[in-house]
Amino acid sequence: EDQRLAQELLSSPKDRAENIMIVDLERNDLGRVCQYGSVHVPELLTIEEYPTVFHLVSTIKGTVPPDKDNVDIVKACFPGGSITGAPKVRAMEIIDELEPTRRSVYTGAIGYLDFGGQMDLNIVIRTFIIKENRAYFQAGGGIVADSDPEAEYQETLDKARALMEAVSQG
Repeated sequence: EDQRLAQELLSSPKDRAENIMIVDLERNDLGRVCQYGSVHVPELLTIEEYPTVFHLVSTIKGTVPPDKDNVDIVKACFPGGSITGAPKVRAMEIIDELEPTRRSVYTGAIGYLDFGGQMDLNIVIRTFIIKENRAYFQAGGGIVADSDPEAEYQETLDKARALMEAVSQG
């Protein structure tokens, strides 16, 4: 069953289109701060397996010139294209127009930047925020031109359900 699901994800035109769109966007973002010609994609459309989900993953790398640092990289790439969509600025405007509540830390970043030049940041999804003895979370999905609205809605419910089950079992 797992192999079938992984293969289904890997061969999904919608998921492939979404991933490739984000790869193009992130290549562009990194290209603004990396050495000319150094941005490349060593892994495109690979499957990563986690306990409850498979992810379609691509890796984008580039060489940072001496006059740039991690803050420049974050400025160029934040917010992540997998969250905003493309074109990034217009997508953020539409999100702001359509969503009834602010996202808070959802789809922001959690991680660290240290004085030695290292950093590790993750986009905040599938995360609970606890405030005044209440737990909150948000869920969503990626929309592309050939998305099926019902399937996207179901994907969002499935993501939310997984979080609810984690709380109810813990």
